Amino acid sequence: MSAFRESVSAPDAPAALGPYVHAMRAGGLLFCSGQIPLDPRTGDLVGATAAEQAGRCLENLAAVCQAAGATLGNAVKLTVYTTDMSSFAEVNEVYGSFFETDPPARVAIGVAALPRGAMVEIDAVVAIPD
Repeated sequence: MSAFRESVSAPDAPAALGPYVHAMRAGGLLFCSGQIPLDPRTGDLVGATAAEQAGRCLENLAAVCQAAGATLGNAVKLTVYTTDMSSFAEVNEVYGSFFETDPPARVAIGVAALPRGAMVEIDAVVAIPD
């Protein structure tokens, strides 16, 4: 592993579904892999609605941040992928509850499909506190 980048494994986040790590630390930033709404204990997809799934995605990202010594509140940019943009108002409401003040930059992208049939996936770039 290069001294310029360090992988982060988060014991409280769901196991990766492929050949990737939960996050990579580089240059004072944490680049978090996308999280779909998996229960970290069972690996099962959870949430009957896009809003519920978004909440689980954000909880999983919070666990990744914690493993790196940061919080989701340290996020500088998130990308939200959804298979149903018509449900984005509900997703946005849940998202807002995680960032009540000083929210990060964000991109929202409608996609045709996500892994395991999820309706939502979220990734993040997070500033790591000194």
